[in-house]
Amino acid sequence: MSKKEIALTPKQIVKELDKYIIGQSSAKKNVAIALRNRWRRMNTKSELKEEIMPNNILMIGSTGVGKTEIARRLAKLADAPFVKVEASKFTEVGYVGRDVESMVRDLVEQAIHMVKVQKKEEVREKAEGIVEEIILDALIPPIKKTPARTGFQSASETNSFENETAPKTDEELNEKTRERFREKIRNGELDDRKIDIDIKAPSNPGIGMIGGGMIDESSMINLQDMLSGMMPKKSKKRKVTIADAKKILLDEEASKLIDFEEVKEEAVQKTENTGIIFIDEIDKIAASSNKQGADVSREGVQRDLLPIVEGSSVTTKHGVVNTDHILFISAGAFHVSKPSDLIPELQGRFPIRVELDNLTESDFLKILLEPKNALTKQYERY
Repeated sequence: MSKKEIALTPKQIVKELDKYIIGQSSAKKNVAIALRNRWRRMNTKSELKEEIMPNNILMIGSTGVGKTEIARRLAKLADAPFVKVEASKFTEVGYVGRDVESMVRDLVEQAIHMVKVQKKEEVREKAEGIVEEIILDALIPPIKKTPARTGFQSASETNSFENETAPKTDEELNEKTRERFREKIRNGELDDRKIDIDIKAPSNPGIGMIGGGMIDESSMINLQDMLSGMMPKKSKKRKVTIADAKKILLDEEASKLIDFEEVKEEAVQKTENTGIIFIDEIDKIAASSNKQGADVSREGVQRDLLPIVEGSSVTTKHGVVNTDHILFISAGAFHVSKPSDLIPELQGRFPIRVELDNLTESDFLKILLEPKNALTKQYERY
C-alpha cells in the first residue's frame, strides 16, 4: 500500500475527492470506506487477513454524474493500478469479442508500468551518468592511452616548472576537452546540437492467430513472448538533438539497470492487493425477463464475469494473478434494465449499492468553477 493511502482516513479520502468531484457525497463515502477496509486487511497480522474480502460497489446513475471520475481519482489517490472496461465489449465464450480475463491482464500491464516508473526513478542518477558518457563519446570520442615511455627524458620533459597545468599529451588534451563538454551537456548548452546514436529497435514477430482462432489469448501471448525473445534485437542509427537523445537513452539505460523479474513479481503483488477494476455499462449486459436472442449472450457474459469477481486465478504473461482481493467497482445508468435483472450470483458480489444524484443547473456551474481541474481554471492558467 502507498504511504499516501496509509495516512488517509475515510473522512480525509472524501475531502481529497471533493477537490475534483462536485456532490455525490454518498458515493464518495462508500468508496472511501472500501479503500480504508482494504488498508485494514493489509495491516491485519492474524489468519483473518486472507478471509477479509473487498467491498465491491455497484454505482447507479446517469451518464456524466461522476461514476468513472470517482473510481479514477480513488485509484490515483491510493497509487493503485486501475483499468476501466466496458462490459458491453465482452462476449460470452464461443462468440467473437474480448475475453473477460483480458481486463485482469490489462490491470497487470498497468501495474508493470507503475513499478517500472518507480524503479527507473530509483536508478535515474546512475542512468544519467551513463547517458552523459554515451553523448560525450559521440561528441568527443576518447583517445586510448599510449604506453608510458621509458629511458632518458629530454630537457623539455624534465622541466617540471614549465606550465604544469597545460596538457602535455593528446590524451590529456582529449580529457580536458571532454570535461569542458561534459559541463556544457549538464548545463544544456548543447541541447540543440545533433548527434548520431544507436537505438534498439523492438523485435516484433507479428504472429497472427493460428487455426482459425482456436488458440486462447494467454497461449498466444506466451507464444509471442517466446518468439520475440528468440529474435535478435536490432539497433539502428538515428540523428537526433542532444535534448532528445537524453530522453531516449535515459529510458533505455534505466531499463537495463532494473531487474525485470523483480518488477514482474512486485507488479503481480500490487495487482492482487491494490488493483481496482472499473466495469462500466454493466446494465448493458443485464438480461430482461424475456430471455431470448441477445439476452442469452448477455447472461453468458455475466456468468463469465462471475468467477473473476468472486476470485479466481488468471494466467498472464507476467505470472498467475489471483483476483480475490482486487476491488471491483461496476456502474450503469440502468434506464432500461434494473440491478435485479443481473443474475443473483453477480448481484451478491456487489454488496454495496450507491445511487448517484442527477446533476442540477447549480451543479454544472460549480463544475465549471470549483474543482481543482475546472475548465475555467485551465483557461486562466493556459
